[in-house]
Amino acid sequence: MDPSFLIIVAMFATLYLVWIRPQQKRERDRQALLRSLAEGDEIVTNAGIHGVVVEVEQSVVWVEVAPNVELKIVRDAIVKRTSEEHLEDSDSEDAYDSAGSDADTNSLSSRKTGKRKIGLRKR
Repeated sequence: MDPSFLIIVAMFATLYLVWIRPQQKRERDRQALLRSLAEGDEIVTNAGIHGVVVEVEQSVVWVEVAPNVELKIVRDAIVKRTSEEHLEDSDSEDAYDSAGSDADTNSLSSRKTGKRKIGLRKR
């Protein structure tokens, strides 16, 4: 066999192990998160919005971001769950990130509510 062919095969194998395989695992974990969403879960969206899941529909999730203020969010926009019972299941790095952001948000009920925007649902 030609040595250059072996080098190319080794490069593709390295690329698969270092880049493609970890990405596939992250996507599997993300899909499992989206499938397991339930009412009461504290979540963070890709826009940085923190809230509590109030209702889960087919492709949409209603998230309470302040008392009596709910946002309709596409399920795919949810990045992570910050609920306490789910932090134990994640690895230590994710648990540290979630605990840090959870401490910043405190509870939604303790926040002052601002003006309501168009597109929000009142309960």
